[in-house]
Amino acid sequence: MTGFRGYGQFCPVAMAAEVFAERWTPLVLRELLYGHTRFNELKRGVPLMSPSLLSQRLKQLQFAGLVERKPGPDGGSEYRLTKAGEQLRPVVEGLGAWGLRWLQHQTPARNLDVALLMWDMRRNLRRDVVPPGRRTVIEFHFEGVPSAKRLWWLVFDEGDVDLCIKRPGFEIDLRVKTHLRTLTDVWMGQMKLQHAIDSGALQLDGARETMSAFRRCFDPHPMARMPQWPWPTLSPTQLGDARTGEHLKPR
Repeated sequence: MTGFRGYGQFCPVAMAAEVFAERWTPLVLRELLYGHTRFNELKRGVPLMSPSLLSQRLKQLQFAGLVERKPGPDGGSEYRLTKAGEQLRPVVEGLGAWGLRWLQHQTPARNLDVALLMWDMRRNLRRDVVPPGRRTVIEFHFEGVPSAKRLWWLVFDEGDVDLCIKRPGFEIDLRVKTHLRTLTDVWMGQMKLQHAIDSGALQLDGARETMSAFRRCFDPHPMARMPQWPWPTLSPTQLGDARTGEHLKPR
């Protein structure tokens, strides 16, 4: 695209970074890899990104051959990863795994976002543990956040989950009371759910059956469920040398 300044190097790392390492681009790719195809869905995953900047990044990804824009079934547009874009999955997941291992414990309070947390939970919580044909409503009460963002509701119904920022008008089956930091740590695998419950940092109020279902549906974030580090530590170059029985030596 015109006006883009690259690194001016033929090195594939530099060329890949020109596409991947632009501000917000890894997060947009994360949302696309989660399966979100509509502009508004993508925007909910990057709430601090302006719509105009999101549109610009999507155009850049289309220009780079990582994303295709296609007509949706209802007349709108959908953004879908190409083969080249899909092959960035291990890169994004590897970056996330590295962040979980080395940086998650340093998460500053300014990075805690209740809206993003609830949206992330809504799209990743297990749906199969809620009995079919039965609506289940979970209310979340976050202490220590502004009153406008204190209450959230997840509504499990017919195999889907809706996130509500206003009272959904149905009977509450389970109430969860906690702090934003606590639930974020549980969701990102930094704290066990049972430990948060046992310590009183996370309180459940509801029928025993519903509390049991909540425990089963509340798997940690997908990246927190990835295989433990270390992943294979050999680079492609080292793997190639290993196949020939030679190890990479300084030249």
